[in-house]
Amino acid sequence: MTFDNSEEQLQLDEQDLSIFEEPEGYLPPQPKPTFQTFSRKDEHLLQSDNFKTLNIRLVGSHPLWAHLLWNAGKCFAWYLDEHKELVKGKKVLELGAGGALPSLIAAVNGAEKFFCSSKVVITDYPDDDLIDNIRHNVNTNLSTDICTDNIRVLGYIWGKDTYPLLNAISKSEKTSNLYDLIILSDLIFNHSQHKALLKTCKECLDPINGQILVFFTHNLPDLAHKDMEFFEEAKNLQWKVEKIFKEIMSPMFKEDHGCETVRSTVYGYKITIN
Repeated sequence: MTFDNSEEQLQLDEQDLSIFEEPEGYLPPQPKPTFQTFSRKDEHLLQSDNFKTLNIRLVGSHPLWAHLLWNAGKCFAWYLDEHKELVKGKKVLELGAGGALPSLIAAVNGAEKFFCSSKVVITDYPDDDLIDNIRHNVNTNLSTDICTDNIRVLGYIWGKDTYPLLNAISKSEKTSNLYDLIILSDLIFNHSQHKALLKTCKECLDPINGQILVFFTHNLPDLAHKDMEFFEEAKNLQWKVEKIFKEIMSPMFKEDHGCETVRSTVYGYKITIN
């Protein structure tokens, strides 16, 4: 028996495989990115503040819901604006950042012009579209007046090796590479990832002075009890859980099922290691 490995045969094989290719224009085009303007509240602005609004670009579509600017992210940003001491001169990590609004506000409040007094590390799932979009939001919103040398954007999967996150703060043995604040904005609907989130938080948080802030909405009211299991998991680690925020917003999706008030309410919780 002989095998024909001639160039002619290979060309025929390639032509045969072409029947499985989708014709040009068969798939619908990817939705284009959208933009939302976030307005900071006047009562939270400093006299010298030049950042009254931020223009947040969102990916056109994404299975991880990063194409939306969620109510929890807006409330989180307003909360950090009101409590600037949480980020001023601090080391801040955001997981699952999406458009990264809370991180941008942390950077605005944590660093003065020409002086990098804080470190902000912004992460999301290591997808090129997501990470490039975060970098776009950093560069277009902050680069003119905020020192961006201490802002890092990384791809990261919850629960995996945290060395890249810790190394992003400091490579010096004399400087702590643990975080003062970890931002979790509208993430706990990922019920299967609760343990992975807490594992990353445990390995990255300063156990003495650090805190985790968790803002969220029960977007699926029937599964609210599953959302709250995140905090039960935290309590099982002997961590302290405290409710710090509640505000009713307009619902993200008016036509969705479930109690509209529940779907409109944003909650904020603080977690500390006892």
